[in-house]
Amino acid sequence: MPSETGARAPQARPALRSLLFVPGTKVEWLGKAGESGADAVILDLEDAVPESRKPHARGQVAEAVAQAEANAFGNMAVFVRINALDGWEAVGELRAIARPGLSGIVLPKVSSVRDVWLADRLLGWCEREAGLPAGRIALVPLLETARGLRDARDIAAAAPRVAYLGALTAPGGDVERAVGYRWTPEGTGTLALRARVLLDARAEEVPHPVTGLWTRIDDLGGLRAFAEQNRDLGYEGMMAIHPSHVPVINEVFSPGPEELDRCARLVATVEQAQAHGVGAVSFEGEMVDEAMVATARLTLRRHARERGPDSPGAPEH
Repeated sequence: MPSETGARAPQARPALRSLLFVPGTKVEWLGKAGESGADAVILDLEDAVPESRKPHARGQVAEAVAQAEANAFGNMAVFVRINALDGWEAVGELRAIARPGLSGIVLPKVSSVRDVWLADRLLGWCEREAGLPAGRIALVPLLETARGLRDARDIAAAAPRVAYLGALTAPGGDVERAVGYRWTPEGTGTLALRARVLLDARAEEVPHPVTGLWTRIDDLGGLRAFAEQNRDLGYEGMMAIHPSHVPVINEVFSPGPEELDRCARLVATVEQAQAHGVGAVSFEGEMVDEAMVATARLTLRRHARERGPDSPGAPEH
């Protein structure tokens, strides 16, 4: 379904391996977030902020967004989780933070396409008011109700600005209460749910779906196993609740040097075979063809920064 604000081609969005939550009352933690290596930070105006402190937090977050516009946080993207769009509070938050330094809005409690339509329209007005291009600010709907999870594909298609959509399955939170699964560290109760939402997101070409969360702060081994399971499913990143989780997540969602070197060798082998009129060829014990080359090229292109411009097989700029 097209957005009510009119169909537009979606803007290019960067892949994000790690999105670290920071309470909106603790913007001084942004330095630690940057030091952790997080690709993005999510300043939280919703659950992490007591009701009495929300007005103060809004001002702090707006100032942080202004600092991001001045490149105060380097390459770390800044997102904000606003309150649910069931009152005027969230509208005021959008008007306060819709500035050039804002990469995206995280929208909680999404249960229907209409939630996305409303957010899309409000963001469009805010962009126009701030002199930003239409669709500049990404929208990340959080599927925290059973209905929202069921309608994930329609929600993904509701507006071109929808990005990073995935399933969040933290223990004891809104999703567990809504669905009734029993959370386990192995993820058995949520595996099918995460897989189905990922397929819905991919079917609607949502760029770079992410998932989460792992809430056991000191269990980095469990985090790694959970992140690897999500990577194996096809997710490209995870949300995080502690800076110590970021290096693990970044490592899991980044191909290592050996994988990148293998991709480069695969591309070279198949291209050489194609030059001699051969479409499929044996490569290190496997039969490969153009389909595998396309996947290898995509991996190399997305992760050129890990290889450096002079590495063998690195893409040209």
